[in-house]
Amino acid sequence: MTTESQRKPWSSDWRQATPTPRPGLRLSAAERKSLLFGWDFVIINGALAAAVVLWNDFPLDGFVLSAHLKWFVTLTCVWFVVATVLDIYNLARAASTSTILSSAGSAALISAVVYLLIPWLTPPILRRSYGFGFVALMTGGILCWRIFYARMLVHPFFRQYGLIVGSSTSALDLARAIQRAGKDGDANPFRGTGYEIVGRVADVEDAEATWEFPRLGNMRKLVRLARQFGVEEIILAHGDEKDLSLEAREILLDCREVGLRISSLATVYERLTGRLPVTYAAYDLQMLLSPLDSPSVRLYTASKRAIDIVLSLIGLLGLSLILPLVALANALWSPGPLFYRQQRIGKGGRPFPVIKLRSMIPDAERCTGAVWCEEGDPRITRVGHLLRKSRLDETPQLFNVLRGEMSIVGPRPERPSFVGQLSHELPLYRARHAVKPGITGWAQVHLEYGDSIEDSREKLEYDLYYVRHASLYLDLLTLLHTVRVVVGLKGQ
Repeated sequence: MTTESQRKPWSSDWRQATPTPRPGLRLSAAERKSLLFGWDFVIINGALAAAVVLWNDFPLDGFVLSAHLKWFVTLTCVWFVVATVLDIYNLARAASTSTILSSAGSAALISAVVYLLIPWLTPPILRRSYGFGFVALMTGGILCWRIFYARMLVHPFFRQYGLIVGSSTSALDLARAIQRAGKDGDANPFRGTGYEIVGRVADVEDAEATWEFPRLGNMRKLVRLARQFGVEEIILAHGDEKDLSLEAREILLDCREVGLRISSLATVYERLTGRLPVTYAAYDLQMLLSPLDSPSVRLYTASKRAIDIVLSLIGLLGLSLILPLVALANALWSPGPLFYRQQRIGKGGRPFPVIKLRSMIPDAERCTGAVWCEEGDPRITRVGHLLRKSRLDETPQLFNVLRGEMSIVGPRPERPSFVGQLSHELPLYRARHAVKPGITGWAQVHLEYGDSIEDSREKLEYDLYYVRHASLYLDLLTLLHTVRVVVGLKGQ
């Protein structure tokens, strides 16, 4: 840090910046999710404690209740699974009162009923009124809290504010996406994060970009403007760190000194959307570097493989039960082979044959060659529509998982002809090949089937996010969201 005598003339006005910060309690996206889960945890376990005391003749004694910790742990686990499957920690859904009954209310009701059906790990039902009382307390408590959140905690008083530095043309789309993340309109898929961009600071206007964010001033006024508008985060909209002059770096150091957070536009975008922007990631050396060879990484790799084997064996057992029904349906409405093989690109760019249940007419690509499947594709059979919607057509790939060619969770493997095209069109597309492809993936649970380069770009952003943040927790989230996709028949 520079001393007072060393401070450059262009940053000499920062200590005189006196505007009053905008009042408010800032809640980041991570804090909002923690707040939602924290109060959910208190309410559901409080409802259980109240129910066993009021209707199950249980003594009101904290020590006695704590001795039955398994009751509360089981309820919390059931709630987490059901709540994640129903996606109620999606900030967009949490901010909309119109989805409270269909999401949070349903999650509470289903969790309470499932919990009451679990033996040994739950309180014995001594009175019938206990079950009804527990369901009513838990569902009513969750509904009241979630309605309060949707009505009150999305207020501007609780929003976070950012200020963009720079005017790079390539940054405009990311800035727009971040701004949409803070809006609460029903059409906005990223609403509810409580993040808003108040404007931008730039010394030189970019004549090619039409910025809808007002230019508030130049770099010399950055600290003053941040305080005036109650900004907590300075967002750098530069494609390359070389774009930052020495003067700009000194002013950013001033921002750090007064407690402002400095982030890149790509980092903010990633944090709010769960996607890694393709254009900016192309300049990120982290995407080119291998992960550290640490014990935690090796433990994750070994655990993931063990889980893959166990889940594959269980899944193949279930597949053996439904195969006769699928074979019968195919024989009646779409005679032909039950399975088919198709070349895909796996980890390290190596091709391998993927196994699927046939969902199209035999020799569907004999005349057209390799083409993307389209909405209402006439090549898909009547049985194939159901197989694709439920994703049952992908289940034979469990054999690929057992052979080590695939994993349960990972980026979907693509066909060689498409890989060449997409690698040419999209920067860092081959970064997907750093991990094993999966039967389901972070992109698949967020987006529907894509049939264009632009759709592939959006999916790639989710895949790159998974490659960078791969963990058992992210795998678990993906699996739980996959249940929602399968049950809701939202497959490709």
